[in-house]
Amino acid sequence: MKQVVVISGKGGTGKTVLTACFAALSRKAVLADLDVDASNLHLLLHPDIRERREFRSGQKARIDPARCDGCGNCLKACRFDALEEDGEEKVRVDRLSCEGCGLCSHVCPVGAVALDIPVCGEWYVSRTKYGPFVHARLGVAEENSGKLVSEVRKKAREIAEAEGRGLLIMDGSPGIGCPVIASLTGTDLALIVTEPTLSGLHDLERIADLIRHFKIRPACCVNKFDLNGEIAGGIEDWCAARSIPVLGRIPFDPAVMESVVRGSPFVEYASNPTAAEIRRIWKALLDLMA
Repeated sequence: MKQVVVISGKGGTGKTVLTACFAALSRKAVLADLDVDASNLHLLLHPDIRERREFRSGQKARIDPARCDGCGNCLKACRFDALEEDGEEKVRVDRLSCEGCGLCSHVCPVGAVALDIPVCGEWYVSRTKYGPFVHARLGVAEENSGKLVSEVRKKAREIAEAEGRGLLIMDGSPGIGCPVIASLTGTDLALIVTEPTLSGLHDLERIADLIRHFKIRPACCVNKFDLNGEIAGGIEDWCAARSIPVLGRIPFDPAVMESVVRGSPFVEYASNPTAAEIRRIWKALLDLMA
């Protein structure tokens, strides 16, 4: 089984649109949305959810008011100001401020503090007309998105192996943080989607360094290349100097946003030079992984 992740140094470069196109062009792959902090691939794939699972991670303090004697030891110990008096000589927890360090449970003399593993989000196993799809939703202000990414990838691999599908296509997390590392680990190829701006080049350099660190094969494509031909050429020169193949140059096309509004992968929505270029990128990607 081959694994390819579509990735970018920041959000908004068009990687999700491109991933949806690859899903439509393949129809034999397992699909996964690893951008769990802001997942949106489902808007283009229209999944039918077959399985829904809670995602639990970390820990949060919980105080039993029946046991709390209001001594205040935990109030003094908490450096995150996550504990407060409730007006009845008891203490309560602000769950948003609690970092789960557990110090309050150690200083409580009556054992009134428990540490719960909270529900931080959900992940789903779905079916689409393009193939099986695993995706997730992390709760607002929740952490451990890298762990959730790993859960989604693990399930997607299990489905690919069980159904004998030879390709896993993943929409990766943007940036270079923990969820990105979880998106990249163990993949065969990372396609970096960038854009012709100075910040786009800078973000390309950062994500390429990360990919190189994990010894993953990189490739690149330049989205909206015609908005700044000079910087687009500079990106291609930068990639050539580092033996990173540039698989294509996608022009700026207002019809792409129209396809997003209509909730359709662009290669199904339009038949024009932009769609033809995306098809060429897909073929080049398959040739690179062969």
